[in-house]
Amino acid sequence: MKKAGLIICLLLLIGCKSKTITRDTEDLKVKKVSGAEIDANQQRKAYELGKRVLETCNTSKFKPFNETEVTQSVRENTTEERLTKTCTRFRQYYGSFIDLKLDGVYKTKQEVIYRYHALYTKKVANKELRVFVNEDNLISAIKSMDWDEKFDSKITDQ
Repeated sequence: MKKAGLIICLLLLIGCKSKTITRDTEDLKVKKVSGAEIDANQQRKAYELGKRVLETCNTSKFKPFNETEVTQSVRENTTEERLTKTCTRFRQYYGSFIDLKLDGVYKTKQEVIYRYHALYTKKVANKELRVFVNEDNLISAIKSMDWDEKFDSKITDQ
């Protein structure tokens, strides 16, 4: 009986052996793109849509995105209610939104990331806006975060 229990435990131990998972790190690599490699139409689109979101804080009016501009998930997550909540906090801490200043363009295997320094009326405002454009030339994410001089690609994971 002890031998049978020992054999069953050994079989369970062998059967539950952990597997090694390989991950393609090429998908996660982020490289900075030079000015010559930037698609001007895509850059304009990223700027206009990013600015549209932040200008909502000044005007309290948001023109909803359509399917030719952003992905379905961005349309679902960018609601007037959510923007109003965020804008209330932003206006209180940072003042009125002025403009976006392009800091850099970065590329992964599947996306282009436009990194903007968001300019506000209060000098304490030090915010950044990242606009992610997928392979279909649709905005796949828009993220606002505190500004850091160094681009941290770990924050790009979605």
